[in-house]
Amino acid sequence: MTETTRGTVEMTTAMVISGTIGLFVVLSGQPVMSVVFWRCAFGAATLLVICAALGLFRKNVISRTQIAYAALGGVAIVANWVLLFAAFPRASISIATAVYNTQPFMLVALGALLFGERITLAKLGWLLVAFTGMLLIVQGKSSAAHVGTDYLGGILLALGAAFFYAIAAIVAKKLKGVPPHLIALIQVVVGVIMLAPFADLGHPSADARSWAILIAIGVVHTGLMYILLYGAIQKLPTNLVGALSFIYPVVAIAADYIAFGQRLQLMQLAGAGAILLAAAAMTLGWTFTRRRVTCPEAG
Repeated sequence: MTETTRGTVEMTTAMVISGTIGLFVVLSGQPVMSVVFWRCAFGAATLLVICAALGLFRKNVISRTQIAYAALGGVAIVANWVLLFAAFPRASISIATAVYNTQPFMLVALGALLFGERITLAKLGWLLVAFTGMLLIVQGKSSAAHVGTDYLGGILLALGAAFFYAIAAIVAKKLKGVPPHLIALIQVVVGVIMLAPFADLGHPSADARSWAILIAIGVVHTGLMYILLYGAIQKLPTNLVGALSFIYPVVAIAADYIAFGQRLQLMQLAGAGAILLAAAAMTLGWTFTRRRVTCPEAG
């Protein structure tokens, strides 16, 4: 098996795992703050073992300044998880995931605002496509019985999650050269500290099924997923990483349909398709002509 093939398998597996997290969150039946807290706690335990096995606790692996940046990124990542998980029961896993994939546009907007990065006509065009998709989704109505009544609120929460993901991505630019598993460990430890006061630890669930789901979210959807994702990123070219990342929303929408019978209406389906198409175009650097370029923000 070649390195590219191995990386493709790792990336595909990581995205399939990511695509099922919404299903696990909803099935856990736990408050969002508790779910994210236990994700961080079990994820931290897993990543602690991984980092120790990789010898990442040596001196000079990470500086104090980099620890501070990793912690700041952790605040953004945890906020991202809280908002996205809160969006699932409101707008459905499918719609929340589609809206969440507006994150490349958040990143471009923040890049222009904070760093003066140029926004090309192609990027503006794809932004218009994504915005049109958003309008279609907002006008649509959810048909799944398990979805709450706060449909618009769910969409806004997913947009907020995308914004904080973009913040975390910008902060990550300050952490070049730092082992990614160590960054992930710092971030989930920050999450444990942030959410401990809100996780209702005095009244833990007595349901073994809920605990099994929470452990899976922490160990599989966090620890294992990070290992596979970062392993793949090290082996694959950026454009292939970007392309394979869109397995995640496809799996999430499929899982929502299989588990909860979530059927997107035509308007919602068109809106989700427009957002995912525009996000893929931004990530992979597509233009409206036949010429294709590499997007500097990809990956």
